This record gives sequence, C-alpha cells and structure tokens, in this order.
Amino acid sequence: MSGHVPYEALGFLFMLAMFLGLELIAKVPATLHTPLMSGSNAISGITLIGAMSLAAYGTGWSIFLGALAVGFASINVVGGYLVTDRMLEMFKSKSKKGGA
Repeated sequence: MSGHVPYEALGFLFMLAMFLGLELIAKVPATLHTPLMSGSNAISGITLIGAMSLAAYGTGWSIFLGALAVGFASINVVGGYLVTDRMLEMFKSKSKKGGA
C-alpha cells in the first residue's frame, strides 16, 4: 500500500465540505455573521501554515500555488482581525472613545 489517496475520495471530501459549509452558513442568523466570519478568518492561520510548508518544500507548480495560497491566506487572516477589531470598537462605551 503506497498511502496514496484516490482522487475520487478527495473530490467527495471536497464536495461534502462545500455542502456542509453552505448548510451551516444558511442557518446562521444575520446578526451572528460578522463574529462567525471574523473567527473563521482567523482560523485561516492554519491554512497559512500549510501553504508555507507547501511553498517551502514543494517543487514546480506547488511552489507557485503555495506562494499564492500564502498571499490569499494572509489577506484573510489580516481581514479577520480587522473586522474583529472594528466589531469590538462598537461595544466600547462612549466615554472611553473620546479618550477622557
């Protein structure tokens, strides 16, 4: 046994993840979308680590795709933190915002 996963299994797993993701997001109320999405964007740090390892140890196209994934995952992580910061600013009291 070579440890190779068949492409059919990977395709099935991808389709299952897409379906479950759509079902989960469709059932989330609109008021929870911002906290949920900012948290899931922060989880993209895991993707970032995987993309960096692919870019570092890959060959040929995998280096290019890994570098591309590093760029997109970095944008996603930074955006998640910016959205979270902006959301938390909304909950600060008015007296603390003025600096007094």
